Amino acid sequence: MKKSSMITVWSSAFAAVAGIFVYKAYQEKAKKEALAKDVDMHNSKEIDQRESVEADVDSAEKGLTQLDSAYRDEWQANAFPQTHRDLDELDKDK
Repeated sequence: MKKSSMITVWSSAFAAVAGIFVYKAYQEKAKKEALAKDVDMHNSKEIDQRESVEADVDSAEKGLTQLDSAYRDEWQANAFPQTHRDLDELDKDK
């Protein structure tokens, strides 16, 4: 084969492989964006409207949305006071 033909073949092969990599990268990016939209609670309007999953089990969860329930779990894990009475008791102790 002539040198110019070999250059053309190798260039075409390189372009095809580069195109495949670009396509796969685009697919991965779209997949990550779709996943991020599903699990990001702060940007989801649906999670702030659906009732808490534990509402039928825990009486303290009744009337809370899933977002409120997540915040409540975080407050309990960090030992934040849950009521005004608890806040007043903490102020008196100081």
